Amino acid sequence: MTLNKNVKLFLTIASIMMALAIALGAFGAHALKSIVEETYLKTYNTGVAYHFYNTLGLFAASFIMYLKPNSKKAVIASWLIFIGMIVFSFSLYFLVILNMPILGAITPIGGTLLIIAWILLALAIYKD
Repeated sequence: MTLNKNVKLFLTIASIMMALAIALGAFGAHALKSIVEETYLKTYNTGVAYHFYNTLGLFAASFIMYLKPNSKKAVIASWLIFIGMIVFSFSLYFLVILNMPILGAITPIGGTLLIIAWILLALAIYKD
């Protein structure tokens, strides 16, 4: 099986993001548990959950790119998933770690990018 450069790139990104999700989840469960309030821990765990879900989705998007190697929509959707996941999850991570609630103001930007990405990927599957 030969993988094109986009498939290889996003499988690599997804693999690194999964390792990071596991590490950040463990950090939250062990290191943060004793030093932040329960409300902040829930916020952090929301970031971890979306990080995991969208990393799995990035693996799925990579598979779609493999099946539809000429789909520009699938490539754009994959970038939006990656960027949206970074903005959404990392804004929550930093909000908790740095105790900066103002960072919660950018979290919806990441969520919006994720919604757009998943709709675009659906269009790539259906139309391309």
